[in-house]
Amino acid sequence: MPQLARRLFVLPAELEGAARSWIEHGERTPRAARYASSVVLLRDSPTGLETWLGYRPGSSPLGVLAFPGGSLDASDDDAVGWLGPSPQHWAEQMGTTDVGLARRHVVGAIRELFEETGVLLAGPDMSTTVEATSGQEWMRARVAVADQEKTLAELLAKRGLSLRTDLLKPLVNWRSPDFAHRRFDTRYFAATVPMNQKPSLLEGKGVWGRWVCATKAIEERDTTNLGDEVGQENTVGLTLSQLLVPGSEIMLEKMAAANGCIAYLSYKRKPHVYQPTLVEEDGKLMLEVEAAKTVAGDPQRDR
Repeated sequence: MPQLARRLFVLPAELEGAARSWIEHGERTPRAARYASSVVLLRDSPTGLETWLGYRPGSSPLGVLAFPGGSLDASDDDAVGWLGPSPQHWAEQMGTTDVGLARRHVVGAIRELFEETGVLLAGPDMSTTVEATSGQEWMRARVAVADQEKTLAELLAKRGLSLRTDLLKPLVNWRSPDFAHRRFDTRYFAATVPMNQKPSLLEGKGVWGRWVCATKAIEERDTTNLGDEVGQENTVGLTLSQLLVPGSEIMLEKMAAANGCIAYLSYKRKPHVYQPTLVEEDGKLMLEVEAAKTVAGDPQRDR
Protein backbone atom coordinates (compact mmCIF):
# COMPACT_ATOMS: atom_id res chain seq x y z
CA MET A 1 0.00 0.00 0.00
CA PRO A 2 1.11 3.57 -0.61
CA GLN A 3 2.19 5.65 2.33
CA LEU A 4 -0.89 7.38 3.74
CA ALA A 5 -0.86 10.91 5.07
CA ARG A 6 -3.42 12.62 7.28
CA ARG A 7 -5.11 15.42 5.36
CA LEU A 8 -7.57 18.01 6.65
CA PHE A 9 -10.28 19.56 4.48
CA VAL A 10 -12.86 22.29 4.88
CA LEU A 11 -16.26 21.08 6.10
CA PRO A 12 -18.77 22.23 3.44
CA ALA A 13 -21.26 24.78 4.81
CA GLU A 14 -24.26 22.58 3.89
CA LEU A 15 -22.89 19.73 6.05
CA GLU A 16 -22.31 21.79 9.19
CA GLY A 17 -25.81 21.21 10.60
CA ALA A 18 -25.57 17.44 10.12
CA ALA A 19 -22.06 17.43 11.63
CA ARG A 20 -23.14 19.38 14.75
CA SER A 21 -26.17 17.14 15.20
CA TRP A 22 -23.97 14.02 14.88
CA ILE A 23 -21.71 15.27 17.68
CA GLU A 24 -24.45 16.62 19.97
CA HIS A 25 -26.65 13.54 19.83
CA GLY A 26 -23.80 11.06 19.90
CA GLU A 27 -22.79 8.98 16.93
CA ARG A 28 -25.66 7.00 15.46
CA THR A 29 -26.04 4.50 12.68
CA PRO A 30 -25.07 6.22 9.41
CA ARG A 31 -27.71 6.53 6.73
CA ALA A 32 -27.37 4.01 3.92
CA ALA A 33 -25.11 5.22 1.12
CA ARG A 34 -26.44 5.16 -2.44
CA TYR A 35 -24.19 3.52 -4.97
CA ALA A 36 -22.83 5.94 -7.55
CA SER A 37 -20.32 5.97 -10.40
CA SER A 38 -18.23 8.83 -11.71
CA VAL A 39 -15.87 9.17 -14.67
CA VAL A 40 -12.74 11.33 -14.65
CA LEU A 41 -12.50 12.37 -18.29
CA LEU A 42 -8.92 13.16 -19.34
CA ARG A 43 -6.95 14.72 -22.15
CA ASP A 44 -3.40 15.96 -22.61
CA SER A 45 -2.68 19.63 -23.24
CA PRO A 46 0.50 21.75 -23.53
CA THR A 47 0.02 22.82 -19.90
CA GLY A 48 -0.55 19.30 -18.54
CA LEU A 49 -3.49 17.00 -17.91
CA GLU A 50 -6.97 18.44 -18.33
CA THR A 51 -10.18 17.01 -16.90
CA TRP A 52 -13.86 17.82 -17.44
CA LEU A 53 -15.58 19.41 -14.44
CA GLY A 54 -19.25 20.35 -14.28
CA TYR A 55 -21.50 22.34 -11.95
CA ARG A 56 -24.01 20.33 -9.92
CA PRO A 57 -27.07 22.21 -8.65
CA GLY A 58 -28.31 21.48 -5.13
CA SER A 59 -26.08 19.89 -2.52
CA SER A 60 -24.72 16.85 -4.35
CA PRO A 61 -22.61 14.37 -2.33
CA LEU A 62 -20.23 14.51 -5.33
CA GLY A 63 -19.55 18.24 -4.77
CA VAL A 64 -20.69 21.59 -6.20
CA LEU A 65 -18.14 21.06 -8.99
CA ALA A 66 -17.55 17.44 -9.89
CA PHE A 67 -16.52 14.93 -12.50
CA PRO A 68 -19.47 13.50 -14.50
CA GLY A 69 -21.37 10.98 -12.41
CA GLY A 70 -24.38 10.12 -10.29
CA SER A 71 -26.49 7.40 -8.67
CA LEU A 72 -26.83 3.95 -10.19
CA ASP A 73 -30.19 3.25 -11.87
CA ALA A 74 -32.31 0.10 -11.88
CA SER A 75 -31.76 0.07 -15.67
CA ASP A 76 -28.01 -0.44 -15.08
CA ASP A 77 -28.91 -4.11 -14.46
CA ASP A 78 -30.43 -4.51 -17.95
CA ALA A 79 -28.88 -6.88 -20.47
CA VAL A 80 -26.60 -4.87 -22.74
CA GLY A 81 -23.96 -5.53 -25.38
CA TRP A 82 -20.63 -5.82 -23.57
CA LEU A 83 -17.09 -5.61 -24.93
CA GLY A 84 -13.90 -5.68 -22.85
CA PRO A 85 -13.08 -7.17 -19.43
CA SER A 86 -15.76 -9.41 -17.93
CA PRO A 87 -17.84 -8.29 -14.92
CA GLN A 88 -15.90 -10.88 -12.90
CA HIS A 89 -12.62 -9.22 -13.89
CA TRP A 90 -14.07 -5.81 -12.99
CA ALA A 91 -15.10 -7.10 -9.56
CA GLU A 92 -11.52 -8.28 -8.94
CA GLN A 93 -10.11 -4.93 -10.09
CA MET A 94 -12.51 -3.09 -7.80
CA GLY A 95 -11.82 -5.32 -4.79
CA THR A 96 -15.36 -6.66 -4.39
CA THR A 97 -16.90 -10.14 -4.50
CA ASP A 98 -20.22 -8.71 -5.72
CA VAL A 99 -19.91 -9.23 -9.48
CA GLY A 100 -23.41 -7.87 -10.16
CA LEU A 101 -22.64 -4.63 -8.33
CA ALA A 102 -19.31 -4.25 -10.14
CA ARG A 103 -21.15 -4.64 -13.46
CA ARG A 104 -23.75 -2.04 -12.43
CA HIS A 105 -21.00 0.42 -11.52
CA VAL A 106 -19.38 0.02 -14.95
CA VAL A 107 -22.70 0.41 -16.82
CA GLY A 108 -23.67 3.35 -14.57
CA ALA A 109 -20.34 5.06 -15.22
CA ILE A 110 -20.76 4.86 -19.00
CA ARG A 111 -24.42 5.94 -18.79
CA GLU A 112 -23.72 8.94 -16.53
CA LEU A 113 -20.80 10.04 -18.72
CA PHE A 114 -23.06 9.91 -21.80
CA GLU A 115 -25.92 11.78 -20.11
CA GLU A 116 -23.75 14.57 -18.74
CA THR A 117 -21.18 15.04 -21.52
CA GLY A 118 -22.37 13.17 -24.62
CA VAL A 119 -19.14 11.14 -24.61
CA LEU A 120 -20.17 7.54 -25.35
CA LEU A 121 -17.81 4.65 -24.62
CA ALA A 122 -19.46 2.25 -27.06
CA GLY A 123 -18.87 0.72 -30.45
CA PRO A 124 -19.86 -2.14 -32.76
CA ASP A 125 -16.65 -4.05 -31.96
CA MET A 126 -13.41 -3.92 -29.95
CA SER A 127 -11.56 -1.88 -32.58
CA THR A 128 -14.16 0.81 -33.20
CA THR A 129 -15.94 3.51 -31.21
CA VAL A 130 -19.02 5.44 -32.22
CA GLU A 131 -18.14 8.87 -33.65
CA ALA A 132 -19.73 12.33 -33.83
CA THR A 133 -22.10 12.07 -30.85
CA SER A 134 -22.69 15.82 -30.65
CA GLY A 135 -25.58 16.23 -33.16
CA GLN A 136 -29.22 16.99 -32.27
CA GLU A 137 -30.30 13.36 -32.62
CA TRP A 138 -27.72 12.34 -30.03
CA MET A 139 -28.72 15.23 -27.77
CA ARG A 140 -32.33 14.02 -27.87
CA ALA A 141 -31.10 10.54 -26.98
CA ARG A 142 -29.12 11.94 -24.01
CA VAL A 143 -32.14 13.83 -22.72
CA ALA A 144 -34.31 10.71 -23.07
CA VAL A 145 -31.81 8.60 -21.10
CA ALA A 146 -31.38 11.32 -18.45
CA ASP A 147 -35.18 11.63 -18.08
CA GLN A 148 -35.45 7.81 -17.93
CA GLU A 149 -37.73 7.76 -20.95
CA LYS A 150 -35.26 5.42 -22.64
CA THR A 151 -32.58 3.16 -21.22
CA LEU A 152 -28.98 3.14 -22.36
CA ALA A 153 -29.40 -0.56 -23.28
CA GLU A 154 -32.31 0.30 -25.63
CA LEU A 155 -30.34 3.15 -27.19
CA LEU A 156 -27.31 0.93 -27.86
CA ALA A 157 -29.32 -2.05 -29.14
CA LYS A 158 -31.16 0.15 -31.65
CA ARG A 159 -27.82 1.30 -33.08
CA GLY A 160 -26.03 -2.07 -32.96
CA LEU A 161 -23.58 -0.83 -30.31
CA SER A 162 -22.01 -2.47 -27.26
CA LEU A 163 -20.35 -0.96 -24.19
CA ARG A 164 -16.58 -0.57 -24.62
CA THR A 165 -15.74 -1.36 -21.00
CA ASP A 166 -12.07 -1.68 -21.99
CA LEU A 167 -11.99 2.12 -22.35
CA LEU A 168 -12.58 2.58 -18.60
CA LYS A 169 -9.88 2.38 -15.94
CA PRO A 170 -10.80 1.85 -12.27
CA LEU A 171 -9.52 4.56 -9.93
CA VAL A 172 -10.75 4.68 -6.32
CA ASN A 173 -13.76 4.13 -4.08
CA TRP A 174 -14.92 7.15 -2.04
CA ARG A 175 -17.66 7.12 0.59
CA SER A 176 -19.47 10.12 2.02
CA PRO A 177 -18.82 10.81 5.74
CA ASP A 178 -21.02 8.88 8.19
CA PHE A 179 -22.83 11.97 9.49
CA ALA A 180 -24.02 13.24 6.09
CA HIS A 181 -27.78 13.07 5.40
CA ARG A 182 -27.19 12.20 1.71
CA ARG A 183 -24.44 9.64 1.31
CA PHE A 184 -22.83 8.16 -1.80
CA ASP A 185 -20.59 5.12 -2.13
CA THR A 186 -18.89 6.19 -5.34
CA ARG A 187 -16.65 4.25 -7.67
CA TYR A 188 -14.44 6.52 -9.75
CA PHE A 189 -13.18 5.51 -13.18
CA ALA A 190 -10.97 7.29 -15.71
CA ALA A 191 -11.32 7.53 -19.50
CA THR A 192 -10.04 9.54 -22.43
CA VAL A 193 -12.36 10.92 -25.11
CA PRO A 194 -12.80 8.57 -28.11
CA MET A 195 -11.89 9.81 -31.62
CA ASN A 196 -14.22 12.44 -33.08
CA GLN A 197 -16.23 12.90 -29.91
CA LYS A 198 -16.26 15.98 -27.69
CA PRO A 199 -18.00 16.70 -24.39
CA SER A 200 -20.88 19.17 -24.21
CA LEU A 201 -23.50 20.18 -21.64
CA LEU A 202 -26.86 18.42 -21.47
CA GLU A 203 -29.48 20.60 -23.15
CA GLY A 204 -31.78 22.33 -20.69
CA LYS A 205 -29.93 20.96 -17.64
CA GLY A 206 -26.25 21.75 -17.87
CA VAL A 207 -25.28 25.07 -16.28
CA TRP A 208 -21.49 25.09 -16.58
CA GLY A 209 -18.89 22.56 -17.61
CA ARG A 210 -15.49 22.70 -19.29
CA TRP A 211 -12.01 21.26 -19.56
CA VAL A 212 -9.98 22.37 -16.55
CA CYS A 213 -6.18 22.20 -16.39
CA ALA A 214 -5.39 20.21 -13.23
CA THR A 215 -2.10 22.03 -12.60
CA LYS A 216 -3.72 25.46 -12.91
CA ALA A 217 -6.65 24.48 -10.68
CA ILE A 218 -4.28 23.27 -7.95
CA GLU A 219 -1.99 26.30 -8.30
CA GLU A 220 -5.03 28.58 -7.90
CA ARG A 221 -6.75 26.46 -5.23
CA ASP A 222 -6.70 29.26 -2.64
CA THR A 223 -8.23 31.81 -5.04
CA THR A 224 -11.90 32.11 -5.98
CA ASN A 225 -11.19 32.19 -9.74
CA LEU A 226 -13.00 28.99 -10.69
CA GLY A 227 -16.01 29.61 -8.45
CA ASP A 228 -16.34 33.16 -9.74
CA GLU A 229 -16.20 31.92 -13.33
CA VAL A 230 -19.00 29.41 -12.74
CA GLY A 231 -20.97 32.40 -11.46
CA GLN A 232 -23.61 30.60 -9.39
CA GLU A 233 -24.85 31.73 -5.98
CA ASN A 234 -23.15 28.78 -4.29
CA THR A 235 -19.84 29.10 -6.20
CA VAL A 236 -18.96 32.82 -6.27
CA GLY A 237 -16.32 33.73 -3.69
CA LEU A 238 -15.47 30.09 -2.89
CA THR A 239 -12.09 28.37 -3.12
CA LEU A 240 -11.41 24.98 -4.69
CA SER A 241 -11.76 23.13 -1.36
CA GLN A 242 -15.21 24.64 -0.90
CA LEU A 243 -16.33 23.60 -4.39
CA LEU A 244 -14.97 20.04 -4.53
CA VAL A 245 -15.38 17.12 -2.15
CA PRO A 246 -12.02 15.92 -0.71
CA GLY A 247 -11.90 12.93 -3.08
CA SER A 248 -12.15 15.12 -6.16
CA GLU A 249 -9.53 17.55 -4.87
CA ILE A 250 -7.08 14.73 -4.13
CA MET A 251 -7.63 13.22 -7.60
CA LEU A 252 -7.02 16.64 -9.14
CA GLU A 253 -3.72 16.81 -7.22
CA LYS A 254 -2.70 13.43 -8.64
CA MET A 255 -3.51 14.62 -12.16
CA ALA A 256 -1.46 17.77 -11.65
CA ALA A 257 1.50 15.62 -10.56
CA ALA A 258 1.14 13.03 -13.35
CA ASN A 259 3.20 13.19 -16.52
CA GLY A 260 0.30 13.02 -18.99
CA CYS A 261 -2.66 10.73 -19.68
CA ILE A 262 -0.71 7.54 -20.33
CA ALA A 263 1.26 7.84 -17.09
CA TYR A 264 -1.88 8.58 -15.09
CA LEU A 265 -3.92 5.76 -16.62
CA SER A 266 -1.21 3.10 -16.59
CA TYR A 267 -0.47 3.31 -12.87
CA LYS A 268 -1.54 0.10 -11.07
CA ARG A 269 -3.83 1.13 -8.23
CA LYS A 270 -4.81 -1.21 -5.41
CA PRO A 271 -8.48 -1.28 -4.35
CA HIS A 272 -8.94 1.00 -1.35
CA VAL A 273 -11.93 2.66 0.28
CA TYR A 274 -11.47 6.29 1.28
CA GLN A 275 -13.87 7.98 3.67
CA PRO A 276 -13.61 11.38 5.38
CA THR A 277 -14.16 11.42 9.14
CA LEU A 278 -15.28 14.34 11.29
CA VAL A 279 -12.61 15.88 13.54
CA GLU A 280 -12.34 19.05 15.61
CA GLU A 281 -9.23 21.15 15.09
CA ASP A 282 -8.76 24.28 17.25
CA GLY A 283 -12.50 24.39 17.91
CA LYS A 284 -13.33 24.08 14.22
CA LEU A 285 -14.99 21.07 12.60
CA MET A 286 -13.03 19.66 9.66
CA LEU A 287 -12.95 16.55 7.48
CA GLU A 288 -9.97 14.24 7.88
CA VAL A 289 -8.90 11.90 5.12
CA GLU A 290 -6.07 9.42 5.02
CA ALA A 291 -4.76 9.65 1.46
CA ALA A 292 -1.58 8.75 -0.36
CA LYS A 293 1.07 11.44 -0.42
CA THR A 294 1.67 13.27 -3.67
CA VAL A 295 5.34 14.13 -3.93
CA ALA A 296 6.68 16.04 -6.92
CA GLY A 297 9.39 14.10 -8.73
CA ASP A 298 8.53 10.79 -7.06
CA PRO A 299 7.91 8.13 -9.75
CA GLN A 300 5.53 6.38 -7.35
CA ARG A 301 3.56 9.52 -6.63
CA ASP A 302 0.44 8.86 -8.70
CA ARG A 303 -1.57 6.65 -6.41
